Amino acid sequence: MKIYEIVAGYKLSTILKILLVAILIYSPIFGHLSRLPIRIWDESRLAINAYEMYRDGGCLVTTFEGKPDHWNTKPPLLIWLQVLAMKALGVGELAVRLPSAFAAFFTVILLLFFGIRYLQNFWYGFVAMLVLITTHGYINIHCTRTGDYDALLVLFTTCSSIFLFLYLDQPNRKYIYFFAISSSLAVLTKSVAGLLFFPAYLIFILIEGKLVSLLKNKDIYFAFLIFISPIYIYYLSRELIDPGYLNAVWENELGGRYLQTIENHKHPFWYYYSNFVQFQSPFWIYLVPCGWAIGLFARDVRLKKLSIYLIILLLTYLLIISVSGTKLEWYDAPTFPFMALSVSIFINLVFDALKKARFSENFDRNPIPYIFLFLIFAWPYKKIVEKTYLPVEYPWDVEFYELGYYLQKVSRGQLKSSARYLAFDGYNAHNLFYLYMIRDHDKAIDFVDWTKLQAENVVIAYQPHVIQYINEHYKVEVLDTKGKVQTFKINERLP
Repeated sequence: MKIYEIVAGYKLSTILKILLVAILIYSPIFGHLSRLPIRIWDESRLAINAYEMYRDGGCLVTTFEGKPDHWNTKPPLLIWLQVLAMKALGVGELAVRLPSAFAAFFTVILLLFFGIRYLQNFWYGFVAMLVLITTHGYINIHCTRTGDYDALLVLFTTCSSIFLFLYLDQPNRKYIYFFAISSSLAVLTKSVAGLLFFPAYLIFILIEGKLVSLLKNKDIYFAFLIFISPIYIYYLSRELIDPGYLNAVWENELGGRYLQTIENHKHPFWYYYSNFVQFQSPFWIYLVPCGWAIGLFARDVRLKKLSIYLIILLLTYLLIISVSGTKLEWYDAPTFPFMALSVSIFINLVFDALKKARFSENFDRNPIPYIFLFLIFAWPYKKIVEKTYLPVEYPWDVEFYELGYYLQKVSRGQLKSSARYLAFDGYNAHNLFYLYMIRDHDKAIDFVDWTKLQAENVVIAYQPHVIQYINEHYKVEVLDTKGKVQTFKINERLP
C-alpha cells in the first residue's frame, strides 16, 4: 500500500492530531540529547556497563573496568538496549540516552491510547501528555534526558497500572497478560522498584471486590508464570555465573537501601512532597487534588473509578518511598504519569465546559477551549523547550562538568590533546567513558596517580588541589589551558 493511500484512509482531523502530537513531543523528549556530557554516578555507571558489554560480548554479567559489577546490581534490560543503540549508532551519549527517550515517547503514546480507549476522548489523553512533557522532574536528567533506569521504569509501571485497570474494568484476557509482561519488564529494568505499585493494586482490587473472582481465574496463574519466569531465570543464571551477586542485590537494593540510609541520602518523611512543590512539578502539583475532587464527584462512573484508582496509586506509592531510609529525588518519577492523568481530569472539565458554551453563530467551531489549552500550556511548554533545545548545566554543576566537556570534545575530534594521562581525584566513571571513546579513536589516555608522575609524562588536570600538588612537587611546563583544564608536561620531580 502506498503512503498516499494510507494517508487517504484517515480523516484530516486525525492526521492533524498526529502531526500536532509529533511536533509537541519532539523537542522535550528527543531534542539535543547528546549535548550534555555523561553524568556522574548512575548514568556513567550504566554507560560503562553497556560499553564493556558492547566491546567484550556477554549479556548476563555486567562489568565495570572488566570485573563483575556488584555496585550496580540492577538487571541489564536497559543496558541491553544501550548496547543495541551502540551497535546501531556507535558509542556516544546519544546511544546511552536514546532508550530513555524512546521510553518517554511510548509512555506519552500510552496516555493517549488510554484516553481514547477508556474514556473515548482524545483530548483527555492529549492533555495528560502535555502535562507529562511539561513536568520538570520528568523531562530532566536522571529520567528522560539521560541514560538512567527511571524513564524505562516509568514506561513499564505505567503499562502495568493501565493494563490492570483495563482488565478490571472489562476482563479481556489480553490485558492481564500485558500486565504480567510489563510488570516483569519493570522488574528486569530496576529490580524491586518495579513492584512498588503492587500494594496499590491489591488495595484497588479489594475495593472493587474482585479478589475472589481473580483467584478463581486460571488466566491469573498463567500470567503469574509469565511474570515470574524471566525474573527467576535471570537472577538464578547470574548467581550461577557470578557467585555473590544475590547477596549484593540484597545489600544494595532490598534490606540495605530500604531499611537503612545509604550514601548519606537521608531526608524527612515529607521530602517528596516538598520536592514536587519546589522542583519536580511546581505548577501542576496544585491541580492534582482538583482533578481528584472532580473525579470523585463526577456522574461518569468511569471517571469516578479512575479517580479512585489514581488516588490509591499515588498515595500508596508515595507512602512506600517516604518511609524508606534512603530517599532520592528521582524515586518519585513513576508517579508523574498518574499525576498527569489526575491533572487532565480538571483541565478537561474546563475544556468541555468551554466547548459547550455558546460562542458565535458566525463561527462553525468554538475557538475558546483551544485558546484555553494554549494559554495554560504555553508557559510550561516554553520553559521545557528552553531547557531541552539548548540544555545548559545547573549553576552548581558548571565547574564540576568542565572536564567532561573537554573530554567530550576530544572524544569527538573537536579538540586535540597531546596528553597521555588524566589526573583525577574521586569517582571517575563519567570520565572513564570518554577515555574509552578516545581509546577507540587510536588515542590512549589513562588515569594516573598524580603523586607518582614521571619525567616526560603529559598530564591533564583540572581539580585545584591536584593542580596545586603537581605545581608544588614537579617542575612542569604548561602546554595548554582550556578554562580550568590544564595540560602539563612533567620535566622532573622537585626535591
